[in-house]
Amino acid sequence: MAERLAIQTAVEKLEAVGERLPFPHQSAVKASKVRELRPRAGRSRWRPLYARVKRTFVILSVGPEAEIDARGFGRAVKAAEQRLSEIKE
Repeated sequence: MAERLAIQTAVEKLEAVGERLPFPHQSAVKASKVRELRPRAGRSRWRPLYARVKRTFVILSVGPEAEIDARGFGRAVKAAEQRLSEIKE
């Protein structure tokens, strides 16, 4: 339940501040067009992956933090990229 609240708070920060949301609250994902929200300033084990589509931020997937589960994070990034390509079609 606490993780869900942390994710919701991170999403609200993104909605309020937009692209100006600073690190450690968001970060680029290497070699990808998606970005990661970092709930609890990076102390959460979950990462919502998002992109901006026109004027809207879209959460594309949620995965584990990369240092905790690199393979799970990689799968979440692939899913996010696939969803992003479907949205942009």
